[in-house]
Amino acid sequence: MDVYVRFWGTRGSIPAPGHSTRKFGGNTSCVEIRIGNTLLVCDAGTGIRELGLDLLERGDDALEMHLFFSHMHWDHIQGFPFFVPAYQPSNTLYVYETAPGADRVQRLLHGQMQSDHFPVVFTDLGVFMVARHFDNHRKSSFGEIKVACFEQNHPGTSYAYAFECEGKKVVYATDNEIDLTLENGDRVADHPDELRRPPIEFLRFIEGADLLIADGQYTDEEYLQKVGWGHARANTVVDAAVQAGVEQCAVFHHDPLHNDLRLEQIMHQGRRRAEAHGAGLALFGAREGLELKL
Repeated sequence: MDVYVRFWGTRGSIPAPGHSTRKFGGNTSCVEIRIGNTLLVCDAGTGIRELGLDLLERGDDALEMHLFFSHMHWDHIQGFPFFVPAYQPSNTLYVYETAPGADRVQRLLHGQMQSDHFPVVFTDLGVFMVARHFDNHRKSSFGEIKVACFEQNHPGTSYAYAFECEGKKVVYATDNEIDLTLENGDRVADHPDELRRPPIEFLRFIEGADLLIADGQYTDEEYLQKVGWGHARANTVVDAAVQAGVEQCAVFHHDPLHNDLRLEQIMHQGRRRAEAHGAGLALFGAREGLELKL
């Protein structure tokens, strides 16, 4: 079964539109994954607005969509009220909660559309919205697609998702400060070129992914001033992908202060690092409009 991945928003924290970011994009997090005829959407940052418009142009009068949130911070939900397919009664939207019986996602989506924050209320959405829940083992499935979620290190908690079908695996793992959980963190502080070792549980979660989409917002130098802010160093993401045998890694959640040139430099450094560790990892910066077929 063919798997397609398209990036609609790749920026972290706040939109950063402009000439200097036009290659990698300025919209906040949103990724479309299509597995056969099944449409999966990860996060609803400002990029989801353009995804919605594109879905209308595709001409499907009865969309069925599956929406997964890494977490509910503003930059990951702020595009949802502008997602046009959510206003159409002929469409169905499955929204996933990470624990049995939870309702946090729908409560916070509802909350951001209260009149103090937004002129259109949540009840004006016409879409048939259905809450789905992961089980106690954080597993779910529909059709031939298996989905797992993994709790990450981020203020307020975030979740990574692994989507698997017929031997293909895509992992979406943004907003994860894996640097705070390194097994050799003390040694790496003095030897930054040494292979950084994330917890084995995380490595197993991303192991063998055909595509890993991972938050690598900071450089090594920037991270020293931003410890505890919930984001990883790009070089640490590279090391995790190398150890987990990932085929392709898209560095994601770009810092709003990083222009296209700076991101190109970071990716170049990351590719050199992967080569130094003896890996054939295909590393690139996620950019808006890029579509991959796995």
